[in-house]
Amino acid sequence: MKPGDVIGGYRVVTEPTNADGGKCVWAFAEKDGREYFLKRFLEPKRPREGSAGSAASRRIRLETCREFEERHRSIMKLLRPDASGAGNLVLATDFFHAGSTYYKVTERIDTAGLEDPQSLGSRQKAVLLRTLATSLRLLHDIDVVHGDLKTANVLVQKRKGAAFHTAKLIDFDDSYLSGRPPARESIAGDSLYGAPEWRRYVRGDESVQDRDLTTAVDVFALGLMTHLYLTGSLPAYSGRYGSPADAVNAAEPLVADERLGTSTQELITAMTSADPGARPTVAAFLDALKDAGLCTLHSTPQPRPAASGAGREHAGAAASDGPRRSRVQFNPPDRLGRRPPAVTDDGPKKSRVRINLGPHRDDLPGTRSAP
Repeated sequence: MKPGDVIGGYRVVTEPTNADGGKCVWAFAEKDGREYFLKRFLEPKRPREGSAGSAASRRIRLETCREFEERHRSIMKLLRPDASGAGNLVLATDFFHAGSTYYKVTERIDTAGLEDPQSLGSRQKAVLLRTLATSLRLLHDIDVVHGDLKTANVLVQKRKGAAFHTAKLIDFDDSYLSGRPPARESIAGDSLYGAPEWRRYVRGDESVQDRDLTTAVDVFALGLMTHLYLTGSLPAYSGRYGSPADAVNAAEPLVADERLGTSTQELITAMTSADPGARPTVAAFLDALKDAGLCTLHSTPQPRPAASGAGREHAGAAASDGPRRSRVQFNPPDRLGRRPPAVTDDGPKKSRVRINLGPHRDDLPGTRSAP
């Protein structure tokens, strides 16, 4: 794929890149006078006629491709651009293969960047979170899990003359039906925002079954993102762990910023619970956002929520280990709607790309890159 190529009727107009692309490359393209985002999947590859390999190998590759196609087409049928309330979902308009390679197309979306959403007023923050949660509820109402919810997959937009920023949800390539995720070796996601059950699933923990990966996976990520949008960083957790989910799986708490109100701290704690069944639904999250004070960032420390005995023990353990404020900061999208690599106090880090390789090693704290 290179500038000038015409693929499936779309003429490529920019140099392809893998930035934030995981196992794909993307470029902008034109067709019939309109601009599009064209994504080329690096795998799976359809076997070519007469290609080398045994008949058994060919059958396996064809079955992998059949499952890949079925998942993408079924999600596209469920998530239609003309669905009521779908205005903030950036959905695929085309999905096809050319030769042995698969492609997906969405309309090009340009956004105005927002460097520091935590600096917005509480009402502005509430609108931003409400538009994001409303889009997510549309998915969950039809039992669809986004599967890779993170800031890089949310485009923050403010239309000319508008009073508020809104959130557009993108990239449904890793979506699946609740309780029916892809196989452990092929499921994608991001270790930084992944839920505890997802982390165990990709590591091969047989106590976690398909049925355990539900819409609650997205709620965990939404809880982390809520803290990020309100404060500018993720909740703090022990430096011994490479991701929030790893800390939660070890029964170590995520510590919310003490400038958040007590009820906000409680909500984020519930959303990031180790037990998926204990997390509130997105509908309940939207109800909570009706409280104008939920998104307030106070100038003085606020009371901590009352903790159970177990919670106090865990909190004490975390304190002795020195829980740190997350070094992950919000990174705004550029004018093309893509986000730069995360920057921490140690300098630029590699993009936290998809995880598709099965069991993982833990990265050093603050790195959290896919192995």
